[in-house]
Amino acid sequence: MDQLRKEDICQEVFDLYDDYAHNKIDRRLFIERLSVFAVGAITLPSLLAFISPNYSNKPLQAEDDRFKSDYITYESPKGGGSIRGLLSKPTTTGKFPGIVVVHENRGLNPYVEDVGRQGAIEGFLTLAPDALTPLGGYPGNDDEGREMQSKRDRLEMLEDFMAAFEYLKNHEDCNGHVGVVGFCFGGWVANMMAVQLPGLGAAVPFYGRQPDDEQAVEIEAPLLLQYAGLDERVNAGWPAFEKVLESEKVVHTAHFYAGVNHGFHNYSTPRYDKPAADLAWSRTIDFFNQHLRNS
Repeated sequence: MDQLRKEDICQEVFDLYDDYAHNKIDRRLFIERLSVFAVGAITLPSLLAFISPNYSNKPLQAEDDRFKSDYITYESPKGGGSIRGLLSKPTTTGKFPGIVVVHENRGLNPYVEDVGRQGAIEGFLTLAPDALTPLGGYPGNDDEGREMQSKRDRLEMLEDFMAAFEYLKNHEDCNGHVGVVGFCFGGWVANMMAVQLPGLGAAVPFYGRQPDDEQAVEIEAPLLLQYAGLDERVNAGWPAFEKVLESEKVVHTAHFYAGVNHGFHNYSTPRYDKPAADLAWSRTIDFFNQHLRNS
């Protein structure tokens, strides 16, 4: 078989990768279980290469005359101290709504940087922090990044992203309205920023763990919740969360994208689903325009 295709791979492989990517099994056990699916022309090395993140291609959005990106540092006194992040902004003049872009459980990889760039193209001032900064920063691959991130306390990392909110809110190019979009671990962060920050303008968690009931009642920010239809692990927490949001009359909309896996927005693995990713991103930008631009 010259090249594997998504349709060549059974759902069990995607579920197995999900367990590995979320530290439910170690690499040795992942490889051992993955080998079961290496049958005939599908070899273990080809299967492993296919399912793993691949950033060998250029970012989806290279820098052009519509936006500018620079790495900056800002202070997170209750978190990791000085945090590095990618700040992206439109090249047009004026003040822009802000968006904190929160990475997955592996640090600021090329995909998440690219999300920040795309946000700037849409007319937002974005900051994509790297919660691995205190440990030396994203190491260049997701496996090592995931191992590094597991060594940090997640509540301290939450403080890093809340400090990014304050940085953007007070930035000279920001209109004072700031939202957050996050993916996986970042989806949990987006939910928790809605819990912790009464001034948050809007939150868009992609397949993020939900806060518990006692936390959820504190939410005031409007929510746009993006879920993968096949993501049973995360989706199991939605009914209880929805009940609290309904009872507290929190403005919210939830979308479930049928037939796609957790991580469907990330273009670096075969879990990526372009139609669902494009639709979810379009809805995200419309939501931020509605709640941040003229609030």
